Parts: sequence; structure tokens; C-alpha cells
Amino acid sequence: MPIVSLDSLVCQKLRAWPNHPPGLENEMGAGPWLRARPGAADESDYPHLKLPGSNRLKTAPDGLWLCFGGSARDPFVDIFVIEVCGSFPNLLDKRSRFAPSMHSMLAVCPVPWLLGPATPYDATPRWRRTGLLDKAPVGKLSLPVRDVRVMYALRPRQYEGFAASQIPHAHEFFAPVSVLLRPGGYEQPSLRAFIARTSPRANFWAFNTAAE
Repeated sequence: MPIVSLDSLVCQKLRAWPNHPPGLENEMGAGPWLRARPGAADESDYPHLKLPGSNRLKTAPDGLWLCFGGSARDPFVDIFVIEVCGSFPNLLDKRSRFAPSMHSMLAVCPVPWLLGPATPYDATPRWRRTGLLDKAPVGKLSLPVRDVRVMYALRPRQYEGFAASQIPHAHEFFAPVSVLLRPGGYEQPSLRAFIARTSPRANFWAFNTAAE
């Protein structure tokens, strides 16, 4: 029997997740959400992240959701990322890709992905869902990333060691990888509550509420 990697197990689970990250419905922005990664099992061309001007240093997270915002003249995306880390060096490598920087990260959406259906049950092409395009694209769509939230899923030993001795950056959130593999998937109340904490609204005393 072939051995299934931890990344593959998590990707199988994440493929069942909706376009809205669970717990973040209407939480990070008014724009539409689309799940970019993992793609369908038969897809090979889907969004990635990169630095401006770079053709080599691409980042392909295990899980990536894009929240489209702005306008056709001034577009941007907010992103929610899930990274599975099987070792401590792997965690350090992935953290370095999302470390605070003076450079803007870009989310690159290939044409085949933009032309594909929004969900297996909704044939509306993704480019229409973005709300930024008036017609079908003929070239890739590269958008500056305005806000980043990253959830790192760690093996028990790495999680316990990190939680006991390290301080995360404001955009970082850590959990044992087991929470992504539990029965119930993304509908787990505890998982939804944890992801809801990644919303920028959590930084405000009262959002959409009159000041006291």
C-alpha cells in the first residue's frame, strides 16, 4: 500500500473547503472570495504568489484563498493561507516567505484558472466572480496583496515546542495539523472560531458599531 504524505492528506481535506475560508464569511472585506489552492485533482495551472520582477521565487501554499477588492483601476487581494509544516526547518522556510517586507507580494492568477468554473456546482467563470474584469481575460491577472493571514499547521512536537518558546508575528496563527484532519472538516466549530480570529476585525474594539 503506498504511503500518503501529510501534505497530500491535508490537500484532500482542503479540496472540500468552500470559496470562503470557514469562519471568515464577510470578515476580511466586502469583496468576493475564491479558493485558489489546492485546485481540483486534475488541475495543473492555478494561482501562486511571488515578488514583483521575480520569475523564479514563486510560492505555492498548501491552501490559498483570495479576497478580491478595489476596482478595475486599483485592484488588490487580501489572502488567507494554510501552510503544512512537517519539520522545524520547513516551518522556518515557509515563515520566511511571508515575513514582513518593504516589497509588495503579488498574487498571480493564470488565464486557465480565471476561465474555470467558480465551483464544481457553479459554472460561472472565476473571472466574473472577481468583480474586477468586464470581459474574459486573455492574459494572467497579477494583483498586489494588501493583507496576509497565515495559518501554520504543525506536527505535535513542533507545535508544542514553538508554542512554548516563540512569539508569532501579527499575521501568523499556529495549530496542530490534526485539527485539519478531524472528522467534520471545515464545519468544526472550534476550527471556524480559530480561523475567525485571523480577521482584521479582531483588531478593532467595535467594528460596524457606533462608538460608545
